Amino acid sequence: MPCKLLTQPSCKIKGFTLIELVVGMMVISIAIVMLTSMFFPQANRAVESLHRVRSAELAHSVMNEIWGKRYDQNTNPNGGVPACNSPLGLPCSTALGPNGESRDNFNDVDDYHGLGINDLMFNSTQTYASVYPNFDLEVTVEYLDVTTKAAKLITVNVTTPSSEVITYQAVRSNY
Repeated sequence: MPCKLLTQPSCKIKGFTLIELVVGMMVISIAIVMLTSMFFPQANRAVESLHRVRSAELAHSVMNEIWGKRYDQNTNPNGGVPACNSPLGLPCSTALGPNGESRDNFNDVDDYHGLGINDLMFNSTQTYASVYPNFDLEVTVEYLDVTTKAAKLITVNVTTPSSEVITYQAVRSNY
């Protein structure tokens, strides 16, 4: 028979004791500490992964554009013989960098030497900085062997918003 009056001796009040409440709070606090120690670092890693993916997108875009250009200003624009510095060809360029062309008229690999984040994208009015905010981009092109000038090393350094510098490199040979 249920208790109707609390003053009845046979009526027992059911509830939690102070010890049970303290133990419950400790278990919940340990669980919260474990969850936060696992989830918060994962969120930071997710952001770093996203920055690395965007860095690869930027470098891949620039590298594809560079790779589609001829080796040197003095190389036949249609490919084939004569390549610069070949017995039948003209000497390869000594100065690396744009030869007075605008960004949309870059025609050989070394025109991209010195390309940065604030330069316009190919056939666009946008800059890389507007599409990739808080990233930095630096492109360098150099001869692997200055005496033979047979290959150029293309280096694309992308700095992520978390200041991680990721380097992408490709070698373009004179063929």
